[in-house]
Amino acid sequence: HAALRRGVYHVISIFLIISGFLRAKNPRSESDIPFLLTMCCLLAIAVLPPPARILDVGTGSGILAIAAAKRFAREITASDIDPIAVDVARTNAEINGVAEYVRPFACPGLDDAEIEAAGPFDLIFANIVANPLIEIAPDLSAALAQTGNARAVLSGILDVQKDDVAAAYAAFGLTVVDALPMREWVTLVLSRR
Repeated sequence: HAALRRGVYHVISIFLIISGFLRAKNPRSESDIPFLLTMCCLLAIAVLPPPARILDVGTGSGILAIAAAKRFAREITASDIDPIAVDVARTNAEINGVAEYVRPFACPGLDDAEIEAAGPFDLIFANIVANPLIEIAPDLSAALAQTGNARAVLSGILDVQKDDVAAAYAAFGLTVVDALPMREWVTLVLSRR
């Protein structure tokens, strides 16, 4: 497992270097926000116990799915509403040597036969923004396994929005077990009560 951890730490190091460079150029630059949010999710990947089934909602470039594949050496279901992003995620998984683990595909939200067939999931990442996170709360909560070890990692949330996001998931039996702040943003880690 040491090689897998090195892969995750390598990804985290790259993001720290890039975001440090961006902040040095412009300490309040909006351009480093995606890096900061992704770093919080990467930190969660680094410390969470190995899950059996993983879902990356809104995979984009696939960085979280790739890091999870390197860390856990398990199949990752990676969805995005944008077919171009899915192609990019697939290419990035190939470049990073984890194409055998990362299964990207296009679908709107979580109401999809492929997601349903692959679930329930012990770990779900959703690095999008607060309003879509609130909208998908019923489906994401339903896709999360019923075990006490199952976790949902939600990112793209402004600090002032965290209570609204937490309340949306609490309505479906999930509670915040950790919060990772990064400037005015926060990443929430949730589990079943």
